[in-house]
Amino acid sequence: MANGFKQNVPPNLLQLYEVHDFGHASAILAKDFQAEYGELCSALAAFRIKKSMILAAGGNESGIPKAFSSLLRPLDWLESKLEAELRVGDMAVSKQTHKIDYVKGRVAADFEWNSKDQTFDRDLYAFNTFFQYNKISAAVLVTRGSDLASLFRTMGSVTDRHGVTRKVSAKFGASTTHMGKLLPRLEANRQGGCPVLVFGITSKMIMEDVVG
Repeated sequence: MANGFKQNVPPNLLQLYEVHDFGHASAILAKDFQAEYGELCSALAAFRIKKSMILAAGGNESGIPKAFSSLLRPLDWLESKLEAELRVGDMAVSKQTHKIDYVKGRVAADFEWNSKDQTFDRDLYAFNTFFQYNKISAAVLVTRGSDLASLFRTMGSVTDRHGVTRKVSAKFGASTTHMGKLLPRLEANRQGGCPVLVFGITSKMIMEDVVG
């Protein structure tokens, strides 16, 4: 993990998020891709999660990822795909499609709220593939921070659309996407050579719903 990265991350984001830097991603973004990085930082600063979103039924397609998308899509952060084909002689042996949710210029970003933790493997492999094929120079990954598990345990139970009641914390199991599952993968260099800046959503970003 890169040290001294805090000088390249806006102070307000350091207050809101759990931040980790791999491969000097923040320095690359802040110095070489100021426009794209500025848009991402503005979106991260504006992003908030209402408690009603957490209590609502649904996983990765819930209102939370959609709320994040609503901040970036209007700025032309678009999904990008890269197809790679393995050939032996004249024969195509296999073909893979790699997808990143948000790409603008040479900067990529993904948002993982509550998917299976294996999704991180897909994301990091896609980052590295795009990087190796010279399509991106750095990536940003946003996921649940370490302190949210404690918050979820205080939120009681909820009944889903099927009439099943369970604890809120059960919606966000140990094998879903959160910082504890991401950091070991990054420390094992699953992202290959791609620099990655990570923002973990903290309890400071969970807001009470405004009534009236």
